[in-house]
Amino acid sequence: MKLLPLLPHPELRFGIFTAGGRTLRRTAGPERGGANTCAFTADWLFTGDYRFPSKAFGKMALWYQLQQLDSRYLEQIGQLYDDAFPMEIRQYLSQWIESIDWDTVALDESLARLRFHDLLSKLDELYGRLNPSNNFLLQHNFRKIQRNLQEHFQENPTYMAMIISNSMKEERRILEMAIRTQENMGSPQGNVVMEKQKQMDSQVNELKKKVQEAKQDIRVLEDLHKEHVFKTKTLQSRMEVETTIQIAKEIQLEELKIREMFLKLNTMRQAVVMEVFNALNLADLTKNMLISEKLPEWKQREQMACIGGPPNACLDQLQNWFTSVAECLQQIRHQLNLLQELVQNFTYDNDPIALNMCSMQEQVLSLFKNLLINSIVVERQPCMPTHPERPLVLKTNSQFTVKLRLLVKLPELNCQLKVKVSLDKDLTDKNTFKGFRRFNILGTSTKVMNMEESNGCLSAEFRHLQLKEQKSVGRANESPLLITEQLHSLSFETQLKQSDITIDIMTTSLPIVIISHNSQIPGAWASIIWFNMLCTDYQNLGFFLNPPPMMWGELAKVLSWQFSSITKRGLNTDQLSMLADKLLGPEAQEDPDTAVNWCKFIKENIHGTSFSFWLWLDSILELINKHLLPFWTDGYIMGFVSKEMERALLKNQESGTFLLRFSESHLGGITFTWVKQANGKAKFMSVEPYTKKRLSALPIADIIRDYKVIADGVVPENPLKFLYPKIPKDKVFVKHSTSQPTFSQYISTNLITISLNTSPLSCSSPGM
Repeated sequence: MKLLPLLPHPELRFGIFTAGGRTLRRTAGPERGGANTCAFTADWLFTGDYRFPSKAFGKMALWYQLQQLDSRYLEQIGQLYDDAFPMEIRQYLSQWIESIDWDTVALDESLARLRFHDLLSKLDELYGRLNPSNNFLLQHNFRKIQRNLQEHFQENPTYMAMIISNSMKEERRILEMAIRTQENMGSPQGNVVMEKQKQMDSQVNELKKKVQEAKQDIRVLEDLHKEHVFKTKTLQSRMEVETTIQIAKEIQLEELKIREMFLKLNTMRQAVVMEVFNALNLADLTKNMLISEKLPEWKQREQMACIGGPPNACLDQLQNWFTSVAECLQQIRHQLNLLQELVQNFTYDNDPIALNMCSMQEQVLSLFKNLLINSIVVERQPCMPTHPERPLVLKTNSQFTVKLRLLVKLPELNCQLKVKVSLDKDLTDKNTFKGFRRFNILGTSTKVMNMEESNGCLSAEFRHLQLKEQKSVGRANESPLLITEQLHSLSFETQLKQSDITIDIMTTSLPIVIISHNSQIPGAWASIIWFNMLCTDYQNLGFFLNPPPMMWGELAKVLSWQFSSITKRGLNTDQLSMLADKLLGPEAQEDPDTAVNWCKFIKENIHGTSFSFWLWLDSILELINKHLLPFWTDGYIMGFVSKEMERALLKNQESGTFLLRFSESHLGGITFTWVKQANGKAKFMSVEPYTKKRLSALPIADIIRDYKVIADGVVPENPLKFLYPKIPKDKVFVKHSTSQPTFSQYISTNLITISLNTSPLSCSSPGM
């Protein structure tokens, strides 16, 4: 039986529904009416049979593929959705959602409002198909979903579009990561990770076992105690009346039995105390492993995920471990209360329970407090909905969101914790630098943690926070750091109060950079990358006063992440080699241990240009994302290749072979160079780079399809025939070209690019 935690496709035929359990269960087809039939249940949804038409798989390719992933990836997908935009909508309307360009929708408020109402209409259609006689619960939840959508997005539909856009990007990223991981299954590193997880599972299970054994032995001890008390009182009653010699002998024998029972009782008490201490020691060991090993590992993975690295998983697993240890400690506290009652009813000199009670109570309370103090994490780092691909960069007077989760999921904690957010808490002039900017937080700064309906996690999400800069007394240029180098930190505090304990719980976000203009985003993002690759101390807000260098091997990895996280295609060895030469010079020979300092990366201009290496690279990222995405993703853009290598590659190719590379002299420019073989010699022609401004007017596919050269009065012709090495041009670009509208009463026209003349090595500026 295959377990799928998601619901079936919405476009499929409705069957007969009843309320059922939570997990979607798929059964073998023939028993249920055909090879494409599945049976399922969902806790507040329905059970029934759906027939999967074969064409549905193609239309819902992404969502269907995601359903087949392992639970660790499904956990990551689940974290993308919450009660505001639940996963059920993604499931019901998967085909429709995947047919919309949500990136475009998020930039157009009127279009976003239209799509918002389209979504509500789609849900109304599904609602109308339900039979009210046997789908009352489903109808109720449909209406609840609609109310939540209207509450959260009626006034701000672009926010919904941003959420969907970001979620789908993350879905593709997770799918790609799962595929890569599957390909690397069996690697030594993967085996070590799995083995460590098994060890932790085994240790937690051993703790549960010890606590359960102590519980059972305490029950036996209670029964023995009751029997001892009963027999002692019975004997005392017999001794109070006149006795014969025979009765006196019986009493003497009974006293011996009670004495033996007492010795057994004492031994049993010693054993129970030992069991409790053993459980506490194992709980201490397990808690320490969680706090000093597993949690820091997760936080470091979170740092990497924030800057484009592999998606961070295992938060649900971490929560399960934390919760299991907390439950065990709570059970031990309850067991100690039972033992305390035994002592109150019956104790004696050197009673092992009485002698050790204070020590056991102090230890279990200390463990529980320490676990709780470290159990709150930032599940989603601060992020502006307008720039989901670049978290931790916040703009003044712009909304941002952040989400917390408590890893100890105990029912008694639901709605008990009120979290307050603050910025740069406890910072003083002594631990900051001159010119350090200060900000006020606008919006609702307190939230109550409650159980999410979608996944049962105890969480709090701040959705509409803003930052406003305080007026400073000094001059604006007093700071030794640029605005994009100044780090700040969001703190989150809460307090747990129970009858006998009070626990202050606090955590902080990863350091953030606060900007005032969108033009500062590239520099701010560079700071986020540099910090998270080199530092794990969240409190080190003066990191850029003396930033350490980064080794080229690490920098190459994170640069590739910038492309794979946005475009789904990272940088290959040849592309990274070109970047190494550009940043470090050929003399470095791509040595992974070559140090790259911060100034060289972001502040020093590339030789012969007016911009730094990072600004050049970031402008290319923007160009790809907005204008070249399908061609980069499919591997048709070589991109990072030097002019010398370009000519070496084209030299022996047939005439008309061309390749696409990024300009080294322009920010965010792409050019193409083709070869022309004449008289046994290769001549190379390159066009002036196309920037995003030009590509906004005419897409690259149209440019290459219609490009013409006029030379020496010859009839204009398109010199571009084959994309390097031997791919017919039309095979790549025609499918992405735009078709011009035609009107019967007019002669159709096309907008094309023309080079007026050519000479070897260069081509005049393209005209339109």
